[in-house]
Amino acid sequence: MTEETTPVATAQRRTRALYNAAHSKRRPAYVKRTPPCQAGCPSGHDVRGWLAIVRGQELPLHGMSWQEAAFRRMTEANPFPAIMGRVCPALCQTKCNRGSVEEHVGINAIEHYIGDYAIRHKLAFQQPETETGKRIAVVGGGPAGLACAYQLRRRGHRPVVFEANAALGGMLRYGLSRHRCPRDIVDAEVQRILDMGVQVRLNTRVGRDVSVAELEKEFDAVFWGIGAQGSNPLTVPGGDAPNCVNGLTFLRAANTGRLRYLSGRVLVIGGGDTAMDCASVALRLGHVEGVAEAHKPAAVLGQGADQPPVDDENIGAADTWIVYRRPIAMAPAAKEEIDFVIAEGCEIHDGLAPVEVVKDAAGCAVALKVIRTDWSSGKMVVKEGSQFDIPCDLIVVATGQSAVFEGIEEMDGGRGRIDADVLYRVPDRDGHFVGGDAIAPRLLTTAIGHAWRAAENIDRYISNEVLRNRPSVDVIKVEVRKTAPAFEDRSEAEIIEEEGLFLGHFQYLPRDRRERLRIGPGEVLGNYEERLRTLTREQAQAEAARCMCCGTCLECGNCEVFCPQDAVNEVARGEKSLGHFVETDAKSCVGCFMCKDVCPAGYIEMRLPDAR
Repeated sequence: MTEETTPVATAQRRTRALYNAAHSKRRPAYVKRTPPCQAGCPSGHDVRGWLAIVRGQELPLHGMSWQEAAFRRMTEANPFPAIMGRVCPALCQTKCNRGSVEEHVGINAIEHYIGDYAIRHKLAFQQPETETGKRIAVVGGGPAGLACAYQLRRRGHRPVVFEANAALGGMLRYGLSRHRCPRDIVDAEVQRILDMGVQVRLNTRVGRDVSVAELEKEFDAVFWGIGAQGSNPLTVPGGDAPNCVNGLTFLRAANTGRLRYLSGRVLVIGGGDTAMDCASVALRLGHVEGVAEAHKPAAVLGQGADQPPVDDENIGAADTWIVYRRPIAMAPAAKEEIDFVIAEGCEIHDGLAPVEVVKDAAGCAVALKVIRTDWSSGKMVVKEGSQFDIPCDLIVVATGQSAVFEGIEEMDGGRGRIDADVLYRVPDRDGHFVGGDAIAPRLLTTAIGHAWRAAENIDRYISNEVLRNRPSVDVIKVEVRKTAPAFEDRSEAEIIEEEGLFLGHFQYLPRDRRERLRIGPGEVLGNYEERLRTLTREQAQAEAARCMCCGTCLECGNCEVFCPQDAVNEVARGEKSLGHFVETDAKSCVGCFMCKDVCPAGYIEMRLPDAR
């Protein structure tokens, strides 16, 4: 056997033949696409960007901690990281490609950590570099109004927030329970916005204390962020009973301390997050026997006198039920919130549709008549003859919200909403813009996203520029070196899905979960301790390391290691920037597609020279 015919030589010849057959004229191009986490975030968070900072891939500016750098990046879009890290349902996580490996990245938990770090270290927002002198009226001091004021102030304008209540925060303060959204956290993140120079007029209701015409005369533009402070009524006979109240009224009374305890059975109607909040608050308020009529919940919720305090030993467990017309598995509330209220002692009675509120001779509700429903067909079918009464003392209706237009009826676009076009303008009202629940009650993060988009167009409007819609994929632009070779930014049009990734690169890494306080029926009374514990520094960084950096370079080195021609080289550390992590020697490259095939993040595309 000659040297040329040995098995090793034969194998080498076959390898070279296969390799030569794979040659092509195509060359690698580095294409940035948007990760699905960011595309799924209604507020437009640069999730991939600030996770890269947390895990150490992107270095902060000299003298800045990585926590502060991540805070600066995430608050480009959302000024409430500590709040949203606690209460956002995290649509980003449901889209995360890491779920195809084992489980999504805990994006919300990392945001929670960064938000709390910023508060502890008193990180402030930067003051605008220039002042425009333009003044914008922001009607409503809730998430949408404050987020819009923040974005406008960053651009050098002078927003003035008009708030009907004695404190800012809107739903954050009055519509969420303290155990989900602590008030000191709300105070800190609101104050950070005010410290930028945002002016506020509290206890000032537009339509009562100041007219729309006066706003138009005094300001260069108006943003409407009035939210949806009214609940949809229970549209069944008897639904106007005085002890049949809407969920937001119930939560507001509890959050302001006017409502201290309940008396009798409470029925919460609905299956959304507001319904779960109402149930969890009812369990914490508890039940007191023999309450005077003037101090019963119905009287207090009807704007009567505040309840006087009672001794703790006189407060017992609240008999709290959730009544929902669908199966609870179909409820829009977060599954975890449903699990929480069940563990705390709330009874879930699903598949029951309200038919009538049964009243006594005085007109007060004494029972809710319901009928059983069947959803096996995908639609509600009532079961004839299955009606029965559920005795109760208070009915809390949490089945939807609408805006309140008292004094500003001219802004009512119908259906309890303010009309808006795609540019967040109010039609036929020059200089008026709108965002948040006033357009359509959805998520807090949706309201914040609306506010950012509206603020951009308010800025263009008062600068006499053409108003523009945002791209179909919401992205934050980052400067790219002009020398970056073969780089293309398609992030405004393309989302990188799991099919474009090399998932075989990623090892199984368990998710670092936040510790969650589990409260049983025996501990729930008066317990407003926060449910969520923040991650440690080490946990936050370890969790961020699970991010697959979808759609841009992960700096894994696969393309460099596996290139048979040694045509791919890592860029020097000081020269790295977006789109300029690695570069290819076009003369050495033979177009074999190896780099593309082993790219975990789907960042490399093979194409003919000059092809776009």
